[in-house]
Amino acid sequence: MIDTKQIPSPYQNQTDSGSIIVIVATDAPLIPVQCRRLARRATVGLARVGGVGADSSGDLFLAFATGNHVPAGSKRLYDLAMLPHDFMTPLFSATAEATEEAILNALCGAEDMTGFRGNTAYALPQSELAGIMKKRFW
Repeated sequence: MIDTKQIPSPYQNQTDSGSIIVIVATDAPLIPVQCRRLARRATVGLARVGGVGADSSGDLFLAFATGNHVPAGSKRLYDLAMLPHDFMTPLFSATAEATEEAILNALCGAEDMTGFRGNTAYALPQSELAGIMKKRFW
């Protein structure tokens, strides 16, 4: 764990609050209930990097699919395709993995930043993260 003894926090009091918005997009032919199921799996990716949510967090997980092409302004019935529900597991796994990777990419892409009232937020030390990830996965 990388704690505030290694990387100082810009905040006087550490809180477990914070929010995240995850948008999952796929070109699979999904219907709305399947998109809701897919969005819920983003929490798995968040948990893999240590996020568990907090009482005051406002986490949002949304998913949309572009696999059905609905003609604009159509006044007649059209057919929709739908992936069978029991074929969803690979999409669930991909959603968790993509969410985890997106969070790690955002953390690794951050740079030191000084903001309001001179508070400095320091970049995540990537060598420390690599060591933690190595212990966790290998």
